[in-house]
This record gives sequence, structure tokens and C-alpha cells, in this order.
Amino acid sequence: MKLETSRLILKGINENNTEDILKIRGNPEVNKFVKRVSPKTNYDALQFILTIKQRTQNNQTVYWGISLKDQSHLIGTICLWNFSEDRKKAEVGYELLPEYHRQGIMSEALNAVVEYGFNELLLQEIVAITNTFNENSKGLLVKHHFVLQEGKKDEGFPDNIIFSLKRLSGDRP
Repeated sequence: MKLETSRLILKGINENNTEDILKIRGNPEVNKFVKRVSPKTNYDALQFILTIKQRTQNNQTVYWGISLKDQSHLIGTICLWNFSEDRKKAEVGYELLPEYHRQGIMSEALNAVVEYGFNELLLQEIVAITNTFNENSKGLLVKHHFVLQEGKKDEGFPDNIIFSLKRLSGDRP
């Protein structure tokens, strides 16, 4: 499943992306606001890729690697996952190598994924959870009309805040 924007190609990941995934998910700046075990080796990154492939096949996630059109290597990832039982709601997750921050890249990718979620998967709501101290992520979500869900908590992660974007009633069913 491939999405294209003016500058980007969003595509499924595979074993050929092991080094890119290690570089992205192992980057200390990328992980600054994320509580996870980051990969330390190519083997760790490969295990992550195999897990994502399985979850994609089982319709548990839709996961894209982000690359610039004129480059083959990945510079980030974006996904829809954590679907509600009725498949009307999903969570968006994203990460981007720091040298590509503040260039509108994630904004472009998020726009394509939100459009895909609402128009192709027929989601009614997309949720995003970010760290309260991650100003770049909060700014991105606000720019794309996500609304902070005051009072909602991400259990076990007290520094996280939850944003939501609901399909507009005028959008396709």
C-alpha cells in the first residue's frame, strides 16, 4: 500500500529497510519523548519489521516508511494502529529523523494518512497521543486540526496528552 504526496513516498516496510529502521527507532532524539525499548542492532530492527509485517497482514496496523521521492532510504515512519473493535477509530503514530524536522515533511505525511484513514478506511476518528513536552508534535497536531482531549489520560504514561480528529459530517461516509 503506497501513498504519494508532492515530495514523499509512503510505502510498506520490509527486511531491506533494516538499517533505516535501526537509524530511525534507535535515534536518541527521536526517542526523547517515547517510552519504548529501542533497537540496538540490525537484528532488533529486523525483529521489529517482522512484527510490523505480521500486524499488517492481520489488519492490526497500517504502517508506512517515509522517503523523499528522490531517495530510496527511509527518513521516518507513520502508522495507523490501535483500532477500535468496530474499526471506526484508530491511533496515528509517527517519527522522523531530526535532520528532517521543521521542513513540513511530517505535515505532508500526516495529511496523506489522515485522508487515507477517513476516505479509504472510513474511520470516524483518529487519535494521537504525544508527550506534553513535545512541542513539535503538539504543533503538528494543532496545525492539522486535532483537538486536545482535556482530562483524558494515557494510562501509565502521565506525561502524555491525547488529541483527537473527528471526520467532518460533510466528508464521504
